[in-house]
Amino acid sequence: MNVKEMLSLAAQACDDKRAEEIIALDMEHISLIADYFLICHGSNERQVQAIARAVKEKMEENDISIKRMEGFEQARWILVDIGDIVCHIFHRDERSYYNLERLWGDAPRLALEMK
Repeated sequence: MNVKEMLSLAAQACDDKRAEEIIALDMEHISLIADYFLICHGSNERQVQAIARAVKEKMEENDISIKRMEGFEQARWILVDIGDIVCHIFHRDERSYYNLERLWGDAPRLALEMK
């Protein structure tokens, strides 16, 4: 499975849990951290945790290992490291505060198709 297919799987997992404003940034020529950032948010801590759990489960169902997951207990900003993809799952308040889309404004956005 290529990285764009993995990105699509992760985005679909977010969408399945009703994540809001799901965007993908192409970080390949901008950062050494990852090739893609997937950014979304939930409206409360339980939803943020459910989104992160869904991403982890969807990846594991497809034999893709999660390298690391941070922030799950606080559920304000959960970071799911899928290797070439870093999924940022925010609580609504933290997303507007950190505003990664503006911070990484040079990164092109990718179109995501949800089923």
